Amino acid sequence: MNELERFRQVQTFFFDVDGVFTNNDLLCTEAGELLRMMNVRDGYALKRAVKAGYQLVIITGGSSMGVVSRLKALGVTDIFSGIQDKLPVLKKYMEENGISPDQCLYMGDDLPDLEVMQWVDFSACPSDAVPEIKAIADYISPLSGGRGCVRDVIEKTMKLAGKWWPE
Repeated sequence: MNELERFRQVQTFFFDVDGVFTNNDLLCTEAGELLRMMNVRDGYALKRAVKAGYQLVIITGGSSMGVVSRLKALGVTDIFSGIQDKLPVLKKYMEENGISPDQCLYMGDDLPDLEVMQWVDFSACPSDAVPEIKAIADYISPLSGGRGCVRDVIEKTMKLAGKWWPE
């Protein structure tokens, strides 16, 4: 199956956060907070995907309440944070929601995503993912983490389904 056909089959998006929605940089405040930056265009794509009926699932090892608040404000309801072993969470979610591996895309960028990316039928990563992840990814976005890679995969999927434009 070619790459475009794989995008055409996607019904559910699974995403990691750090290194995918963010650029991996942390701003450490004097109060001990760890601040992240997220891309507005990625957020726009999330809203469009939710409106179009796609399932969006976040599975992250991080536990930032700011990140959770931002994603909820964009319409994402299925957020699993503080998860160290992502595969059992993904498998349980897919089983409970009747999702087969060929209907989903998982995007990750670092070693905690390796096992999940090997399990799903379609895996993606940002252009600045670690070499081990790039080596197994089915699709490598030309965009880096926090710089539009999320929008890249959502927009490709929705355009192929005729759901991207017009609103």
